[in-house]
Amino acid sequence: MTEQATTGIAWGADERRLTPSISVLVGDANGAYPSGNSLLVRGAGESVLIDPSVTVVARGGVPVPVDAVVNSHSHEDHMAGNGLFPHARLHIHDADLPGAVSMDGLMEVYGLEGSARDEFEQVLLDEFHYTPRADAEGFTDGHVFDLGGGVTMEAVHLPGHTRGHSGFRMDGVFFLSDIDLTGFGPYYGDVWSDLEDFEESLAKVRDEEADHYVTFHHKGVIEGRDTFVEMVDAFTAVIGRRHAAMLEFLREPHTIDEMRAHRFIYRPHVQMPFVESVERRSAEMHVARMLRRGEAVEVDPGRYRAV
Repeated sequence: MTEQATTGIAWGADERRLTPSISVLVGDANGAYPSGNSLLVRGAGESVLIDPSVTVVARGGVPVPVDAVVNSHSHEDHMAGNGLFPHARLHIHDADLPGAVSMDGLMEVYGLEGSARDEFEQVLLDEFHYTPRADAEGFTDGHVFDLGGGVTMEAVHLPGHTRGHSGFRMDGVFFLSDIDLTGFGPYYGDVWSDLEDFEESLAKVRDEEADHYVTFHHKGVIEGRDTFVEMVDAFTAVIGRRHAAMLEFLREPHTIDEMRAHRFIYRPHVQMPFVESVERRSAEMHVARMLRRGEAVEVDPGRYRAV
């Protein structure tokens, strides 16, 4: 598809203007997975699209020419439109660069193996239009994208969800990406996820001052700092509730596999290729924390009990 074919696409009421230069392109079902809320930032010199969603692909583009696409991190739903803008520069944090460059690199992020990997690769191609971008360029924490006319975007490294997960600070707007403040809570179930890093990122982002906070999923635009802080605190509290639930389960000795089967992250009806691995890795992280804190012991090889 040519650049001309992907521009001038009217979004109507689904383009929500936050400032004269910043718009949210609201995804299907208010950005619920598998879609999301992309951010379009217009400067005097160029325009940038952050996290082109599957809705961007379905609509065939955005209202203006895109000079650069920025991915907040290497996950399928945030990269769906990378191939829709082949002539635009592509930027992603250095730590997540492999996921934008190749399918093998993206699979390293998830850590899936065997049939689960094969199945999810096909999902990435069929449903998320994954397109490797060997031309992708990395950035680091604090990098400033200057779009001209006083419009800038500053990258804020917020790891934990992935190694390179980043938010973006703009005039009056902060893009949170997958610190999405949902009732589901933080997701830290990939090989490239880290529970401690996620908690540090939540504490860091809680201090951000903005008029509008934008999540990629569900919540969309959050108005005002007081509401934002309340939502961050509620989101963070999910980690503690999960931990407490796992400790309760371990009143009787159990293995990680038994914890995986019990499910502490997803509801029983959820069936996706990555669910089992996410449950396993999340349980492993929490059990490791219990052992460090003296909250649990290994009673037999691979079997743990709360103390």
